[in-house]
Amino acid sequence: MSDRAARSDSGGRGPAREPGRERHRGAVTLRRGAIPTSTADQRLLDSRGRGDWKTKDAWRALRILSEFVEGFDTLADLPPAVSVFGSARSKPDSPECRLAEELGAALARAGYAVITGGGPGVMEAANRGASEAGGLSVGLGIELPFEQGLNDWVDLAIDFRYFFARKTMFVKYAQAFVVLPGGFGTMDELFEALTLVQTGKVTRFPVVLMGTDYWRGLLDWLRDTMAADGKIGPVDLELICLTDDVDAAVRHIVAAEAALSAEQEAIREEAVARTEADQRAAAEGAAADQAREG
Repeated sequence: MSDRAARSDSGGRGPAREPGRERHRGAVTLRRGAIPTSTADQRLLDSRGRGDWKTKDAWRALRILSEFVEGFDTLADLPPAVSVFGSARSKPDSPECRLAEELGAALARAGYAVITGGGPGVMEAANRGASEAGGLSVGLGIELPFEQGLNDWVDLAIDFRYFFARKTMFVKYAQAFVVLPGGFGTMDELFEALTLVQTGKVTRFPVVLMGTDYWRGLLDWLRDTMAADGKIGPVDLELICLTDDVDAAVRHIVAAEAALSAEQEAIREEAVARTEADQRAAAEGAAADQAREG
């Protein structure tokens, strides 16, 4: 196309510009040259800017607080949900993506919303399965140096600047984690969940690994090296359910939720019984006091 034609197509304003990349930061949308070269997480964690801490970090704390408020407010009415993790690099026809799509659909049919990181690969497959099965598909995106964006199968989306705010939402609003083959980010979520359960920060939180061939080496190492050397206890290995069966994974999650509900109901009944016993004892004591005074 000639320069004149290009100018004509763009209304005489010079050559047309390509749409370019796009990044969302809360209510702000950035494109092309307006996109910064670093992320909010990078700027927060960069110790080289020590001189700015007293001025910038105080204001940054308000931005961090706003992410928690936005997340809590948006997800407060979420139905029971399961967080699903896996690689953004997996191809749509890969075994793990096919498994994730089946899993998303099965969780939706069981009454669960599906929460993912909202990206491509395994995340997109799980969101698609949930959405096509009529369930609620949630994506918790994150600002990254490279563009990833939210996939088209997300029904409810939140974009976060800070990983730790996003991590809180993954745990707070999920009844379980299902982890499919993935990389460092997937490992991060897996071991954080295991640590929270091991230390009692969350209770009866099922962690399901799907993709037995992929995870077998890691589990062997956990058993033969980490547990054998006393760094974790044998009971800690029982925190993980390994399966390739979607139905088995969903049954495990449903059973864990039922067990937790039964346990909580037993605690409530015990508390009610204790309160009633205390009230009876107090009433009997008062009646005895009145009888003596009479």
